[in-house]
Amino acid sequence: MSDESLAALVARVGAFHITDRAMKQAQTRMEEALRAGAAEGERSRYMSAVRSYFGGFEREARAHLRDVDKRLEQINQVHFNLSAERGVAVKRIEATQSILADLERLGDGSA
Repeated sequence: MSDESLAALVARVGAFHITDRAMKQAQTRMEEALRAGAAEGERSRYMSAVRSYFGGFEREARAHLRDVDKRLEQINQVHFNLSAERGVAVKRIEATQSILADLERLGDGSA
């Protein structure tokens, strides 16, 4: 990774609101090392800190995505079931209306 690529990565990481003390310190050290032209000595520690910090976020985000996908599957199943249930109710209404219309046409004498 070139110094320009490293500086771009440091800038991208720096744009995040970092609350973890170790990651904040690694970020500050690397920014200072880049300004001093001594990034090589800090590069390995910084890359390790970034990998650890963002790896945790990725795992958390993937777990959240699995949860959301599972909930969406449940909602889709409920939607499918309700649509089928609605179809049955509509057919029942149509069938009963047909019977009632026949009764009306035949004049059952109760009306």
